[in-house]
Amino acid sequence: MPDRGGGPTGPRIRVGRPSRRVRTLLMTLAVLAVLGMAFTMFAGFWTDWLWYRSVHYSSVFTTTLWTKIGLFFVFGLLMAVAVGVNIWLAHRLRPPLSAMSVEQQSLDRYRMGIAPYKTWLLLGITALVGLIAGASAAGQWRTWLMWVNGVSFGQKDPQFHLDVSFFAFDLPWYRFLLGFGFAATILSLIAAALTHYLYGGLRVTSPGARATAAATGHLSVLLGIFVALKAVAYWLDRYGLAVKSSDFKATDNWTGLRYVDANAYLPAKTILFCIAVICALLFFATLWRRTWQLPVIGFGLMVLSAILIGGLYPAIVQKFQVQPNEQAKEAPYVEKNLKATREAYGIDGAQVTEYSGTSTTKDKTTLRDDADATASIRVLDPNIVSPTFQQLQQMRKYYAFPTNLDVDRYNVKGTDEDTVIGLRELNLAGVDKQNWINNHFRYTHGYGVVAAKGTTSDPEGRPVFTESNLPSQGELGSYEQRVYYGEKTTTYSIVGGPQKEIDYSDDKGEKTTSYTGNSGVNLSNPVNRAAYAVAFGEPQILYSGAIGDGSRILYNRTPKERVEAVAPWLTIDGDAYPAVVDNKIQWIVDAYTTTNGYPYASRTTLGDTTADSLTATNDNRAVVAQQNQVNYIRNSVKATVDAYTGEVKLFQWDTQDPVLKTWMKAFPGTVKAKSSISPSLMAHLRYPQDLFKVQRELLTRYHVKDATTFLSGSEVWQVPDDPSNKSGDAVPPYYLSMRMPDQKAQAFSLTTTFTPNGRDNLSAFMAVDSEAGTPDYGKIRVLKLPTSTTVDGPKQVQSQFNSEQDIAESIRLLKGGDSDIEYGNLLTVPLDGGLLYVEPVYVRGGGLKYPLLKKVLVTYGGNTAFEDTLDEALNKVFGAEAATPPPTDEGGGTTPPPTSSNPTVRQALADAQKAFEAGQEALKKPDWDAYAKAQKDLEAALKRAEDAQAQADKGAKTGGGAVPSPSASPRAGSGAAAGGKATGSPSPGPSSS
Repeated sequence: MPDRGGGPTGPRIRVGRPSRRVRTLLMTLAVLAVLGMAFTMFAGFWTDWLWYRSVHYSSVFTTTLWTKIGLFFVFGLLMAVAVGVNIWLAHRLRPPLSAMSVEQQSLDRYRMGIAPYKTWLLLGITALVGLIAGASAAGQWRTWLMWVNGVSFGQKDPQFHLDVSFFAFDLPWYRFLLGFGFAATILSLIAAALTHYLYGGLRVTSPGARATAAATGHLSVLLGIFVALKAVAYWLDRYGLAVKSSDFKATDNWTGLRYVDANAYLPAKTILFCIAVICALLFFATLWRRTWQLPVIGFGLMVLSAILIGGLYPAIVQKFQVQPNEQAKEAPYVEKNLKATREAYGIDGAQVTEYSGTSTTKDKTTLRDDADATASIRVLDPNIVSPTFQQLQQMRKYYAFPTNLDVDRYNVKGTDEDTVIGLRELNLAGVDKQNWINNHFRYTHGYGVVAAKGTTSDPEGRPVFTESNLPSQGELGSYEQRVYYGEKTTTYSIVGGPQKEIDYSDDKGEKTTSYTGNSGVNLSNPVNRAAYAVAFGEPQILYSGAIGDGSRILYNRTPKERVEAVAPWLTIDGDAYPAVVDNKIQWIVDAYTTTNGYPYASRTTLGDTTADSLTATNDNRAVVAQQNQVNYIRNSVKATVDAYTGEVKLFQWDTQDPVLKTWMKAFPGTVKAKSSISPSLMAHLRYPQDLFKVQRELLTRYHVKDATTFLSGSEVWQVPDDPSNKSGDAVPPYYLSMRMPDQKAQAFSLTTTFTPNGRDNLSAFMAVDSEAGTPDYGKIRVLKLPTSTTVDGPKQVQSQFNSEQDIAESIRLLKGGDSDIEYGNLLTVPLDGGLLYVEPVYVRGGGLKYPLLKKVLVTYGGNTAFEDTLDEALNKVFGAEAATPPPTDEGGGTTPPPTSSNPTVRQALADAQKAFEAGQEALKKPDWDAYAKAQKDLEAALKRAEDAQAQADKGAKTGGGAVPSPSASPRAGSGAAAGGKATGSPSPGPSSS
């Protein structure tokens, strides 16, 4: 039937049309605007494609893109068709005539207004809802890929006996489909109801029936579909109970069924499912009965049942069955949660053993020797000495080191040594003349590795560098030193073209270079240049003469950023670290696969559990989480990023992880086999910090296996606050080469401590073997302290350090003038049943803007020492020297001076000792003039000793007897370097305090 018309139209008003020139101008501007928007969109797409192709991960780009496009069109079309068909059907079922009531007369204006545009309006509405639905569906590409590629876990949940993959991969996709179905039904219902109302099928104030039979049948079917979907939701809710989080007194993030879930909610959901199915059938029956009576009654009964069965009944069960005997009722479900949580986080193999906390050995000499054998105690704190590296090894203002350095181990002369390492990265803030050419063409890369021994310092308290200078030289051999990709490289560079780059500077002047790697995107193509000019908002890229044949643009240059881009399904560890591997600098990045659909496993928030005192001050150390709430995590991938070429390699690490296998099916060829890891790379792989932090947080509660103890909360631990500062943030874990009581030799380990919940004494010590490639890698060992006695925890030990009178006085002297002290990492080492605490103390004072290691705090069994070196502190604590003292090295000076048969040498050494003691006395006052004089006397005495010894050695060669060589330094910490010269040390005075 034709639409009803309106009344008289009234006079027409002629409006002047714009001139042809104006119309042409407006049309041209519109076309240009459309072309500009189109090219902007194309530029983003094209540059992404070029980047993925340049890193040889184009399959990731295409798989992700086609998945998003497919989901967009499929679900966008489904939504558009659903809404459009229901609008069309409502319009087709409109009544031919209706009473001319006041309501209908007011609607006539709208009907007449839209009549000429009905088709366009229908297309516009359906296109809009289709675009919104398609965009929402495209965001579910991960859910789709996991569902379609899902791999079995080989484990079944304890309630429904379904494979875990159903909850991890299938259930999320079913819930998305259900949500989409609800959205399509509700939008169709609203659109159909409005159309029926507009064309008289529904009436609000008009006399007679409120709805036509056709409208009644149409809307009833839509309501029936809605109720049927609700029935499906009730059925899926049954399985959702296994991954449902709830507040429970045992833990804040309890996941899984409890007694009330299994015995009240589960049967209630089944009953509600049946009621919803019946109610849906009643709605569908209106196609024949043409009355709302039965479906409305059925819907009311369903709502009432949901309140009574789904809400009131579980509350009654909880109140009268569970609460009177909670432990007995909840124990079976707690045991399921304990088992699942420990499995999901990889802590089910944690070895918890009792540890007395007090030593029983009376022979102090034995303990002194055991201290050296048990751990290579690192006194160089990587989180404090970055300014020292910066001051001594920056070389140029346009270089910088990260705020927190890294700890690795290197084999030097057949011995593995804990090493503090950092890269001399590019720092554009230090470039004197800031302009586009300098920032993007000339200053393009950092240069070299700087490394230092972790277990010692030189007499001035500076690091003993094993790799230093510019270009870097030392014990790491030859390697490509240019750093084009690093943690501080956050801007793009254009390299390889006519514009030369600054390489480094030495005594002969500034060196230049030109990038020869195959990284980045070639800019010789004008289309590429135009695309990057638009994408980066930098028009000079399009026309600059500094870009020519061979020019390549490098971007996405931080290691974590590159790994996240090529594997967007991974969660990235917050601490990428560099290593020299096979003559290259390689960034090593740990990556995780996660899910929040592991049944019965309690959830954790990655951002919270991985936070500590380091992440609070350094955003670069934060985990890059694709999914913040998780209840399953595996360190399934080890990734490397070449610092010169930017090449990204992903290696399968956990070969049993079903989540990784699923993603490897979705993105075939992107992850290399574990066997592809070279032995040289394996030597530098380690246990990742963020996984360790997640596991230690879970172990605060889940170290117990007994449901009763878990429910009582009597064995709850906590991660202590960092005692070395007042931030109130958790203490970070520390890498340390050490030997646990059941180990025969030291292993590179990651360690932490626990205290009882709400208390400061020690409750446990935890270490995980971080030696990749060894049988014990990843083994978690927990030493549990007795609850009947108290053992001092980190905060209490720090408090003892600060409150002991002699130590407090020494610290006050160290703070003399404008100096200040910084406490390093407080390391804990299990030793003969007791616990050895070691903390380096740094002084940043006078004219120095960087910290120097000046003292070492050590405590064991109630004995405390505050000495210049670790060996001296250990000797004092144990009241004995090591049976085999460590040899003298170029930085330690730890061996006491041997006696000499040459009287001149003996006298010179005696004078040196007096000068040293005079210098120490001057430091205590402090008297800087006296200290400077003592330093000069010390240097002169050592020079005399050196000359006398050289003369004696010369005489021995011509027939005289051999004379032992004197020590270069009369005592560790003397301020003189080997050979009697204070090479590289600051001049005496306030700045060297």
